[in-house]
Amino acid sequence: MFIEIVFTGLPIDRDEVEEALEAAFGPDGEITGAGSGMGRCHLDLEIEAGVAPGAATERLRAVLTDLGIEEYASFEVSA
Repeated sequence: MFIEIVFTGLPIDRDEVEEALEAAFGPDGEITGAGSGMGRCHLDLEIEAGVAPGAATERLRAVLTDLGIEEYASFEVSA
């Protein structure tokens, strides 16, 4: 499963978000890409096949909430 996370007006460094996601997902997920420009940035998160989509999005939302940046993020999940 692949999750593209897009941030608009992110008030913290994107690397901080990447580190928090890597810690939260451990061996279940990996950041496979990132980019930024024009007030937006994104992270590509690849999730291991055994992780249920609902569990992955719950974990993602928890990280975004803990960092206080949920309102700056949108994401799309694809198989």
